[in-house]
Amino acid sequence: MPEPLTTTNNVDNTAATDSRRAISATDLRFTYHNGTTAVRNLTLDIREGEFFGLLGPNGAGKTTLIKLLVTLLKPTTGHVTINGFDTVEQPVAVRNTVGYTAQNTSVDPELTARENLHYACKMYHVPQSERADRIADLLQLVGLEDAADAQTDTFSGGMQKRLDVATSLVHRPPLVFLDEPTTGLDPNARLRLWEHLREINAQGTTVFLTTQYLEEADNLCNRLAVIADGELIAQGSPAELKQQVGGDTLEITLETTTPTDVERAREAVFETGHLSEDAHVGLTRDGLVISSMRTRQIGTKLLVALEERDFTVTRFDVRSPTLDDVFLTLTGGTLDDTHHQEPAASSPEHANDEVDE
Repeated sequence: MPEPLTTTNNVDNTAATDSRRAISATDLRFTYHNGTTAVRNLTLDIREGEFFGLLGPNGAGKTTLIKLLVTLLKPTTGHVTINGFDTVEQPVAVRNTVGYTAQNTSVDPELTARENLHYACKMYHVPQSERADRIADLLQLVGLEDAADAQTDTFSGGMQKRLDVATSLVHRPPLVFLDEPTTGLDPNARLRLWEHLREINAQGTTVFLTTQYLEEADNLCNRLAVIADGELIAQGSPAELKQQVGGDTLEITLETTTPTDVERAREAVFETGHLSEDAHVGLTRDGLVISSMRTRQIGTKLLVALEERDFTVTRFDVRSPTLDDVFLTLTGGTLDDTHHQEPAASSPEHANDEVDE
């Protein structure tokens, strides 16, 4: 079982000077040893009690950012405080006040759920007299009380992920980081984990969630940020981000969906002259998505124009904008697009980028 972030029980955990900010990052930048800049010029403030979501495709910088915030990496430049503690000058204090669930589960398959939690309690220096009650509470919180004494190699992926979240909460951190916690889970397991995350947040824990699932972000998060190529390109509530798209959205599915044909269809739409200056035309896997304040007025004209240019439209739908439309508008692509992967965190630009235990 991988060890949790190293902590100690003799650190002064005095509340932050600005106790309303759980996370404050200013001009944050991180460059790997190969010259790849994964996070650039990033400024972010997250209030206590928020359920905050970070959206972005693979390679956008999400995991690098979260590792910077939990002190697993040191910034190349910039400044970060977590719960009022400087991540470079006070890393142990930071680790004492956060929980961290990585993309890959870190539960020990040879231990039971209860034993995994007991081990985490020891690593986080939870007083022995409090451990039994703490473990019982967490098992109930994540719905694993009936499986408490089962070896975790018998658990489903969803059960292991819920246990992983529980281990990050044993020391009752005011802030928890969850790096794509539902990736690979089936829909039912994902919904169950959503319920537990809502409960954690309702109890007062600030949640920082990275995800590629737009529905997840829309359902869980009070506020969102979109990251692309290491930069934050938008922030706001789900409703505020949707308002940036403006008007309704026309989604068009084409019979022939090769990249060349879809791009030709996009050019054809622009050539019609029906689009206003506010319009945006994005590419999807099987067609186009068009957003405009005049979508309903021009939608039929665009469909006719495509048919006249020998494009066969197999389906179309006019609807209110979604977070997927927001992402298309901001980046020109979807979260399913293939991007370069972030370099491994074990190969930073400088030796002091390694985790300082």
